Amino acid sequence: MDFVFGLPRTKRGFDSIFVVVDRFSKLAHFIPCHKIDDASNISKIFLREVVRLHGLPKTIVSDRDPKFISHFWRTVWGRLGTKLNFSTSCHPQTNGQTEVVNRSLSTMLGAILKGNHKSWDEYLPHIEFVYNRVVHKTTQLSSFEVVYGFNPLTPKDLIPLPNPIDFIHIKGASQADFVKKLHEKVRIQIQQQSDKYAKQNNKGKRAISFEEGDWIWLHLRKDRFPKQRKSKLNPCSDGPFQILKKINNNAYQLDLPEDYGVHTTFNVINLIPFVGSNDDDEVDDSDMRTDPLQEGGDDGGGLRQGPITRAMFKHLEANKESEASVQINMLTILSFEDFCKNCEK
Repeated sequence: MDFVFGLPRTKRGFDSIFVVVDRFSKLAHFIPCHKIDDASNISKIFLREVVRLHGLPKTIVSDRDPKFISHFWRTVWGRLGTKLNFSTSCHPQTNGQTEVVNRSLSTMLGAILKGNHKSWDEYLPHIEFVYNRVVHKTTQLSSFEVVYGFNPLTPKDLIPLPNPIDFIHIKGASQADFVKKLHEKVRIQIQQQSDKYAKQNNKGKRAISFEEGDWIWLHLRKDRFPKQRKSKLNPCSDGPFQILKKINNNAYQLDLPEDYGVHTTFNVINLIPFVGSNDDDEVDDSDMRTDPLQEGGDDGGGLRQGPITRAMFKHLEANKESEASVQINMLTILSFEDFCKNCEK
């Protein structure tokens, strides 16, 4: 489910559309509503327009709109036994089916309304009927045919008087078998289309999975981190950050500082494995020296691999300051020892 905002206010005061799409049959409902409707009003609209026709859903996929993440909305559907699935920010693919329907709805509204923009709510029932009557690309059937087993009549079908014999359907067990076979056909078609899209989109990609406690680099997207990416010279990633919780294979919760001011859940496409060396790694005995001023070798240990980000830069600067203070102290001690030796002579 999703919303279409920014529409002209109609005579009845509607300025938004509540879009609900069934994941299996692709059946859609376009319900006029108000932008200021809260979670209580939206739940009443859903019960009145959707539940009364199809029953309670097992799962609901939506974005993180304030209406959908409110305590009232979570409590109502939790009591009814419906699982709520929320898409991660800046990753609309999770709820991509509804996003595609929204684009189709906007296209049909623009084609039908033309100049009469303040009466769009009167055309919604006709648009909904046409959308559900058209054969869907994924199922190769119309949404009405998947749900009811046949397509409803249109005005074009009523031009010649229909013959009642042509509209007699198989009854009883035969009808049940017909619907089962139809649903199985739709399920296979959906799976084939999903596999086809996954094969195309995952071409050349490598599956990456993290566990709780892993360290990763975070890609700073411009739309989500405008302050950190306001200049082209600013780094495009930061970290390393630790994974606090694995929501699923595509979403992870990070231990992100509060000054970033964004939600701590990120999609896996924004995460890069951290492969740098740790400070606790064992040091090679061949490079250990008792005198820090001895030439050759490196006093600072191995450099970390990966991009130098803000967090890493601060860490390196702190290490440099501590190393510089140690060298100054050693020089002071050596100079004092040389002074004492000269005094004894």
